Amino acid sequence: MHKPERWGLLTFTILFLLTSLTPGVMAEIELTPEYFIVKDFKLKSGAVLEELRVEYATLGQPQKDSAGNIVNGVVFCHGYSGNYAQIKLLKDVVGPGLPFDTAKYYIICPTALGSPGSSSPSVTGLGPDFPPFTVADMVTSQYLLVTEGLQIKHLQGVAGASMGGMQTLQWITQYPDFMDWAIPIATSHEFRGRNVGIFGLMTAAIKSDPAYMEGRYKEQPKKGMELAFMGVYLWHFTPSYYKVKYKTNEELLQGLKDVGLGSATMDANDIVWRNEAMMSYDLKDALAKVKARTLIIGVNTDELFPPEVEFEVTAKLIPGAELFAYDSVAGHLGCTVEIKNAREAIADFLK
Repeated sequence: MHKPERWGLLTFTILFLLTSLTPGVMAEIELTPEYFIVKDFKLKSGAVLEELRVEYATLGQPQKDSAGNIVNGVVFCHGYSGNYAQIKLLKDVVGPGLPFDTAKYYIICPTALGSPGSSSPSVTGLGPDFPPFTVADMVTSQYLLVTEGLQIKHLQGVAGASMGGMQTLQWITQYPDFMDWAIPIATSHEFRGRNVGIFGLMTAAIKSDPAYMEGRYKEQPKKGMELAFMGVYLWHFTPSYYKVKYKTNEELLQGLKDVGLGSATMDANDIVWRNEAMMSYDLKDALAKVKARTLIIGVNTDELFPPEVEFEVTAKLIPGAELFAYDSVAGHLGCTVEIKNAREAIADFLK
């Protein structure tokens, strides 16, 4: 049975980081999951899901014009191993009086297709028979939630970090007239180069475990999952972070082991299918048609999406895009734990 806030590697490592970077307890954002059902959902592959479940939660209240249309909708797309609740990690920019003002915006937080809560290999029970999907399929399912489920004809904007930024860019190319603005954070317009190797190796580690049984496992391939998550963890922070966080070699190796154990809440097929979904992501030739005002936010010290080959290139390909970047010892995860560095830039952009 799905647990509404069963977060994975990204959240595990962020919370792990917060214990060393941030004093006190995070302010709580209250969210209640809801569900929208799509019958006979056709994927880009041509396969059809007889019933697609889209999990989502909302913040703020819908505001309507004289014709009854909701006019303040904003979609927030979550990262790699999160769900609708991952917006809680952006507490420094989400809430009353903050840039993503919940007194102003009606924020819709969908759980992406393929992530537990929405339809995925584990949630549907289809396991390895779950059809392959793409980032475009994730966004199509969200578009149906927004237009058919919530009856919204036009969005104020779309935002998201990491894989959520990939979905944001997919939104503004797939539906270029549907929103006024977009804020992709710590992301890229394509999935190529070293990231293909990092996440490809992650998949290979899972599949190499004899317990995986070509996806028809009776129990999770525990060893493969642990090794896969340990490997990816090494790219989430800056090299200096690991020296500061871990005082001895033994502490580092124990930290890696702890991160590997964090995979126990995840499903192997969900991870493999999501990795495959990212492999086909490429918007390089589509960004010229973007109409939404766009603010690209990057982390200069990001090891997964470094500026010179990722987000700076993305900004140049989008007509009129603005770019704001900052440094963070947290590397890629600085896009959440130190997003306050971009608070003023986001606020100015949204004015």
